[in-house]
Amino acid sequence: MEDLQKTPQTPPSSVQPEPLKKKGLIREYAESIAIAVLLALVIRTYLVQAFKIPSGSMEDTLAIGDHLLVSKFIYGTKIPFVDKRVLTIREPRRGDVIVFEYPEDPSKDFIKRIIGVPGDVVEGKEKKVYVNGKLYENPHEIHKEKDLIPKEMNPRDTFAPVTVPADSYFVMGDNRDRSYDSRFWKFVRRDQIKGLAFIKYWSWDRDKLRPRFGSIGRLIN
Repeated sequence: MEDLQKTPQTPPSSVQPEPLKKKGLIREYAESIAIAVLLALVIRTYLVQAFKIPSGSMEDTLAIGDHLLVSKFIYGTKIPFVDKRVLTIREPRRGDVIVFEYPEDPSKDFIKRIIGVPGDVVEGKEKKVYVNGKLYENPHEIHKEKDLIPKEMNPRDTFAPVTVPADSYFVMGDNRDRSYDSRFWKFVRRDQIKGLAFIKYWSWDRDKLRPRFGSIGRLIN
């Protein structure tokens, strides 16, 4: 019994397709890198940005060495070259932990908690903060210094009532005695706010040279 073999038929040369040209490996890598960089820029500019805590002004909410993510879209996406935000989910609220451009040096980023929103009257009396005449109770607030500094020396513990202007916010660090904030340099403008800090994605204890596993993945409130 004969084995039957199919003989391939060659189509006429006039209709034979040309072989496809393969992209060079370098070109493929370049395109992949370019797309990745573009996506990273879009995410960083409009969605989420990572920050690291360098000082203790927000202890014990945020420790030195905490790495956190900041939502840049919740307060609205900022259009480049235009002083305008679109697709705003909500406005900044009292109690929000925000990252913003330091008003006295915009090249630096600060992180603090909003205490007063536009129209609020904020006052400090012997380490206690009052908003619109009522004691502002912040469960995250701590004091590491027992002494009281007279308001004539500096406004750390006592400061006169101030009214928060439109499109501005009064902010303070949770580590009240070791924070340089609105008590000293007044207000953060709306356009200086970069976003809302919402989660710790990594934390490194530089004194003990080990990760703080209990902090990783914790929401910031």
